[in-house]
Amino acid sequence: MRFAEVDAQDVVFNSHYLLYCDEACTAYLVERDLRDVALNIRLVASQQVWSGPARWGDVISVHTTCGHVGRTSVRMHFEITASGRACCVVETTYVLTDAAEKPIPLPDGVRAMLNPVSR
Repeated sequence: MRFAEVDAQDVVFNSHYLLYCDEACTAYLVERDLRDVALNIRLVASQQVWSGPARWGDVISVHTTCGHVGRTSVRMHFEITASGRACCVVETTYVLTDAAEKPIPLPDGVRAMLNPVSR
C-alpha cells in the first residue's frame, strides 16, 4: 500500500479498489493469453462491498475469478485482502467491443478460456 493511496481517514481511498481490480483483471486475461481481450473490454458496471479498511503499509492481495460469461460480457469477481484481512469484494462487468466501441460477441475460444465458476 502506497502512502498516496491513503486518504485523510488513514484508509485507502475507495476509488483505488477499482484500480486494483482492473489491474487484476488484466493480469487474469494475460495469464490466459487473452491480451487482445484485455485491450478491448470496457467496464460497464461495478459493485463494491467493504468489510474492513486497508491502511498505509498493508499488503493488498486480489483473488480474481470469472463469475459469469454472457454473449458480449464477462462478470469478474474480486476478493481483496489487506495484509491477510478481508477488506472488499468487487463484482465488475466488462463488455467486449470492436474498434468503434460497439459490443461484439465473445469468441467461443475466449469463453472456454475464461472458466467461469459458480457463485
